[in-house]
Amino acid sequence: MRAATALFVLLALAGCGAVQVEPPVPEGEAAAACDRLAGLLPETLDGDGRTASVPESPYVAVWGEGAIALRCGVPRPARMAPTDRLQEIDGVGWFADPETPTLFTAVAAPLYVEVAVGGTHVAGEVLARLSEPIGQVSPQAR
Repeated sequence: MRAATALFVLLALAGCGAVQVEPPVPEGEAAAACDRLAGLLPETLDGDGRTASVPESPYVAVWGEGAIALRCGVPRPARMAPTDRLQEIDGVGWFADPETPTLFTAVAAPLYVEVAVGGTHVAGEVLARLSEPIGQVSPQAR
């Protein structure tokens, strides 16, 4: 719930320069995978360029005025049941939060990557573009 609240704050603060996002605190293999992912993320996503986030974190990426935000190394989604089916895009499984239709989580061992997609962006297109770099850092994907 806290992560979803942080992303709602992110979307509410869009347009104010840097976008406020609560950074996750991954550990171990997840932190190493997130460090690798940071260097693979696109500079532009669905027509928007990268934007600064506050506080700065290697585990957060924002595009545009905050309509697209990524947090790498988040905990497993609380609402995700072991029997839930994931939508697979380019070898990466995505969990769509049923209570927050703009929130998606890539399930890519050893990490979870949360992506909020708002505004006029099409979630499927954004997730497809992010699946490639996420798949590169996850031995589970592909």
